[in-house]
Amino acid sequence: MQSICVFCGSSAGQSPMYKEAATRLGEYLAEQGIELVYGGAQVGLMGAVADGCLSSGGRVYGVMPEKLANLELAHSGLSELQIVPDMHARKAAMADRADAFIALPGGVGTFEELFEVWTWTQLGIHRKPLGVMNVGGFYDSLLGFLDQVESAGFMKPAHRALLQASDQPAQLLAQLRQVALPDTPKWVDR
Repeated sequence: MQSICVFCGSSAGQSPMYKEAATRLGEYLAEQGIELVYGGAQVGLMGAVADGCLSSGGRVYGVMPEKLANLELAHSGLSELQIVPDMHARKAAMADRADAFIALPGGVGTFEELFEVWTWTQLGIHRKPLGVMNVGGFYDSLLGFLDQVESAGFMKPAHRALLQASDQPAQLLAQLRQVALPDTPKWVDR
């Protein structure tokens, strides 16, 4: 893995543990020589993960829609910042650049990005692993719900197993390197 895309909140959340985890993930990526690919902002967990990576000598590639860049949200210290026309172009550019995906805590935008790249892996559009940094149990309820989706027959076990989870960067990266990327078709019934 040479690059990992990190999805996360433009807010820092209410607990300092979220920002600390984002910073630590950025630092760890730099220590491992892995380029951080992310949404290009200087605010919230987005800014923290970028700052963590940069402060440890890492390379950070940001992608930001023109409208958000014009609001002065763009991080000014990145290794490279690509300005794109819209959110669709942003997600495509990040997915093309990344070898894997990690979601830190965040809101609807973070969830949407995570689920989109998971769907692309499931459909065979790309073959890239993904996981969540389950900081303070942030994703526990979602992970339980996804188990229920599988149990109810709306997701194959191989596709459920694609989403890895850990609260430690080293463990999550190890899981991403080892996860089996199935050739199982998405469809449960034919």
